[in-house]
Amino acid sequence: MKRTLIVGLSAAVLSSSLIPTFADAHTSHAARDIKKVEFLSMDAPNTVNEMVKTYTEAKVKVTYQNGKTEIKPLDYNQLFLSQDKIVENKGAMIAAGTPIDVNGDPIIDRSVPDKPEDFVSDAPDSNSLLEVHGKKYMVSHFEYDSIDNAGNEVKGLPASMTLTEVVQDKKTGKLAVKKASKIDFKNVNGLWTPCNGSTTPWGTHLGSEEYEPDARAFESDPTSSAYKEVNAFAERYFGTKEKANPYFYGFTPEISVDRKGKSSVVKHYSTGRFSHEMMQILPDQKTAIFGDDGNNTMMFMYVADKKKDFSQGTLYAAKFKQTKATEGGAGDLEWIKLGHASDKKVKRLIDKGTKFSDIFETADVPTPGFKAVKTAASKKVEYLKLKPGKEKEAAFLESRRYGALLGATSEFNKMEGITVNAEDKKAYIALSYVSGSTEKQDGAVQDDIQLEKRESGVTFEIDLGRSKGIDSRYVPTNMQALVIGEDLAKPDAYGNTANPNLVSNPDNLAYSATSNTLFIGEDSSLHTNNFVWAYNLKTKKLSRILSVPVGAEATGLRSLDRVGGYSYLLSNYQHPGEGLNGKQITAVDPKKLEQAMQEGIGIQKTGGVGYLSGLPTGQKSYSHR
Repeated sequence: MKRTLIVGLSAAVLSSSLIPTFADAHTSHAARDIKKVEFLSMDAPNTVNEMVKTYTEAKVKVTYQNGKTEIKPLDYNQLFLSQDKIVENKGAMIAAGTPIDVNGDPIIDRSVPDKPEDFVSDAPDSNSLLEVHGKKYMVSHFEYDSIDNAGNEVKGLPASMTLTEVVQDKKTGKLAVKKASKIDFKNVNGLWTPCNGSTTPWGTHLGSEEYEPDARAFESDPTSSAYKEVNAFAERYFGTKEKANPYFYGFTPEISVDRKGKSSVVKHYSTGRFSHEMMQILPDQKTAIFGDDGNNTMMFMYVADKKKDFSQGTLYAAKFKQTKATEGGAGDLEWIKLGHASDKKVKRLIDKGTKFSDIFETADVPTPGFKAVKTAASKKVEYLKLKPGKEKEAAFLESRRYGALLGATSEFNKMEGITVNAEDKKAYIALSYVSGSTEKQDGAVQDDIQLEKRESGVTFEIDLGRSKGIDSRYVPTNMQALVIGEDLAKPDAYGNTANPNLVSNPDNLAYSATSNTLFIGEDSSLHTNNFVWAYNLKTKKLSRILSVPVGAEATGLRSLDRVGGYSYLLSNYQHPGEGLNGKQITAVDPKKLEQAMQEGIGIQKTGGVGYLSGLPTGQKSYSHR
């Protein structure tokens, strides 16, 4: 998730074609087991036309057990743009990315007084494809709106999710929109900045609320961004600032769809409050790990009391024990228990009006009895002391601050996507940047992580196993660099400041068991165009398989190995055109590139929701390792 205000550009139109298929129920190879899958990389875009569109020229080669091989192209298919009016709402058609208020009405952009219009997000993010009683539904996040109609950066805008019923062509596998609706969050006080997400094994969607507002600043400083944004959110969503409360936000929403296609929402307050990038369920269906986005963040784990029920359980925070500083780095993980609670109990703490000052005492300078911590909550050193009997409030409303008081590591930087490989008992997590808080810091209040600086980031592999005293067989025990980027000393001809043939600033991750492949989507200002990559976990081959418009972030990755006999990789893009006029580009004419973007769909006005097709579908029979 990237939010910076750069005015002047947008994206170009996507294309769609017939879907190539591999070894599915409709081909002669249905009975063949897959032996090996190899993605054949595409080149990076090198013309204006290529740089402004979302496209793939990659191919996939499948080798079967009987020795036969097939090579077919991948194809990118657009389902809709966030500005497309596909949503039926109170008898009117509104854009897919339109946020709604507590009454279900579109939230209006009044920045140009004589031209009020619905806000429309340019930032589609996470997708889940849910199958309910023979029908297919896609849940899509709309993270924020970058700029209003007057060209100002938007702050404190309620976010939204859209539920889209899609139909699948049985002959080609092509997906198409049938109808769509907005998901109602009024029973959980609205939705705050939904970034990445995941799909549960039991067929629900787990969302996120990223960059939780700082409750300390909200209470004590009316000039702070937290105070302004929470109040703006409340005024837009509830119609009154009286309901402004930072502790409403920073949790995991779970979205279910019933047999009539109606969505419902719960927030899992007992999973802790922090910058929820996403929550990933592990194979026991009771353990989950989280991304915590931002600087000075923390790794969290939750172990539910019951399988498939994350309404009650135990929250833990990680202590990082570094074992290697170079080549991306490595370390062991120890887990500190923060507390046990249910959603209902935590919600009661919020509803009774708990404030930051009810939980902690603070000091302005080093003081006996107070501990110095630095976390993403405040972004500066704080001196805190827990008030007597406030352990529960601290654990679940100020999870990162409390974790730091107990000694957990609060030095991770831009901890983003997570995915899991059940067969090998591995998980994968992206640290988009390895810099700042992850480097050695002289005089820091904590310095557990001292990795070699790598602005282009690292994707780590996590081993899952047992840990004494924790009721789970899938506890993360250590992590080591798997896919690393390469920073450039100066920009290349296309304005890249990281090697364009390697991953830069990994964000979304998805794993395919059929191909034993880790898919990686970029959120990088170091690459002029961001890419989606396929990394073969056995051969270690890295292949570029998708390019998104200049300035856009690749989001919404979800690998679907078998849906009605076909396989897909859901993939979106957001904020197209961002940051282009800050690039040092000589390989093409920057003015022509800007013009091509302007003649597309406008700067940061919309984003795209779609998918890659042509991926192999079949029964794997090879060994992963």
